[in-house]
Amino acid sequence: MNQEVPPVPTEGRPAFVPHQPNWKQKVVARLIYTVISLVAATLRYRWSRDPRALPHEGRPYIFCAWHNRLVLSLIMYRQYVKALGQPTRMAALVSASRDGALLTRVLELFGVQAARGSSSRRGAQVLLELSTWAERGYDIAFTPDGPRGPRYEMKPGVIALSQMTGRPLVPASYHLSSKITLKNWDRSQIPLPFATCTFHFGDPVSVPRELSEAEREQIQQEFEAKLNALTQD
Repeated sequence: MNQEVPPVPTEGRPAFVPHQPNWKQKVVARLIYTVISLVAATLRYRWSRDPRALPHEGRPYIFCAWHNRLVLSLIMYRQYVKALGQPTRMAALVSASRDGALLTRVLELFGVQAARGSSSRRGAQVLLELSTWAERGYDIAFTPDGPRGPRYEMKPGVIALSQMTGRPLVPASYHLSSKITLKNWDRSQIPLPFATCTFHFGDPVSVPRELSEAEREQIQQEFEAKLNALTQD
C-alpha cells in the first residue's frame, strides 16, 4: 500500500524473502489496530457522493489514496463495501522491509491481503501477485506517492499496475474536521475522537495497455490532479 512499483527485471538477482512480523511487531500491530478501531467508532462519517455511484461492472478497482490518508483508508473501504452489501475483498502493496512487516500485520487484522515488494525488491513478482488478486475479484489499494514521497506527487508504478491488470484507477481521499498532523514527510493525519470524516472519490480512470511515454506522463499528471482536487488539508 505504500510502495511505488514499476516492472523490473529479476534475472540474475538473488531471491529476496520479505521480512515477516516478529512477536513485538505483532503486539504493536494489535495495539495500532485497536486504537484505530476505537477512534474510528467515535467518528461521524459522510460521503460527498453516494458510494454506490461507482459502476459495479467496473470492479475490481485500484483505489488510490495519498500516503498521509492511510489511517482511515481501510475504514473508508469498509464503508464502501458495506454500502454495496459486500464483504471486504482487498489486497494492498506493502514494502518488503522490516517496517513493512508491521504494516502487513495491521492489514491482516483489517482483513486485507498484503503483497510484499518494491521497485528494488521483488518488483516483477509483486506486480504478478497483485494481478492475481485482481483476477480473483479483489480490489487493490495503492498509495501513489509512497513510501517516501514527495508528498502528493504521483509515481508511475500504479500506471504500470493498471496497464498490467486492465483495472481502472479510482482516486479516493477524505477530510477530517479535527485532526493531528504529524511532522513527517507526508504530514500524516491522525483523526481526533468525535471528528467528522467526509469521504471523497472520483470517477474510475481506465488506462490503455499500450501507451507512449508522452501518453503515460499525461495520464499520470491528469490523475494526480484529480486526486489532489479531492484532497483538502
